[in-house]
Amino acid sequence: MGKFRVAMRAAALAVAVAVTAGLAGCGGGGSYTTVADKIKGARTVVVGTKWDQPGLGMRSGSGDPQGFDVDVARYIVANLADGAKVKITWRESPSSTREALLQNGTVDMIVASYSITESRKPKVTFAGPYVIVPQDTMVRAGDMAIKRVQDLRGKRICLAEGSNSYRRIVDPPPDGMLDLPAQLVPAANYSDCVRKLVEARLDAVSTENLTLAGYAEHDPGMFRLLNQPISWEKWGVGLKKGDVETCQAVNRAIASMWRDGTTTRLLNKWFGRAGVALPSSLPRPAGCP
Repeated sequence: MGKFRVAMRAAALAVAVAVTAGLAGCGGGGSYTTVADKIKGARTVVVGTKWDQPGLGMRSGSGDPQGFDVDVARYIVANLADGAKVKITWRESPSSTREALLQNGTVDMIVASYSITESRKPKVTFAGPYVIVPQDTMVRAGDMAIKRVQDLRGKRICLAEGSNSYRRIVDPPPDGMLDLPAQLVPAANYSDCVRKLVEARLDAVSTENLTLAGYAEHDPGMFRLLNQPISWEKWGVGLKKGDVETCQAVNRAIASMWRDGTTTRLLNKWFGRAGVALPSSLPRPAGCP
């Protein structure tokens, strides 16, 4: 048992060193063992969001990104700082690079429609979820050949780099849901998916309904959502693996955000006119392993 305790102590120290090393690389005038400590001590933090998704995280020109995820991140940071002013540096975090950005210390946290999945948990400590949203499917408004998810059989489906959404359609359980044969069309991100949908280079884009609603509202009359959920996705806040203290603090911030009505207000602000069902209650935390 003595050797076991030594091994466990060494493993815990290795995790702490790794987390500290990542935080030291993000600036702020010193090293901090957790993101929560950095926010309180240095009053600075680097947050990763999407920059190309209307309603969630969209950046125009040289300004800060705007959207639901951006506002959620601002609330969480302010809560962790006990209301003190914190300098937030925003970093674009595409789906394909989110794990790497956390692991190499480029960002301190990621709030970017980041689904909590079993395959990601070995690489990322997730706080949350802050919302649970259904995966839906978007097609061109005039394409009446696709009215339900079963009509996706044999169709051209977008495969956005770094996203697992396509698996819900083409794979069997547990990763998938429908196990439908389809032609996968690669794309750099969901904005690229939408461009290819407009150009009729693919037939459907399937991912969380709030993501799709943002695009649909950005171009009214261009698209149609099937409003037929495929799965339910848990959006979490990504942290460097092992930062349990910050994970717990973020979970408390998320609970506060629901309790004081901020989450509901932000959902209505960004998606109230999109015609989709919005999350209405605080999700059960996934835990902070």
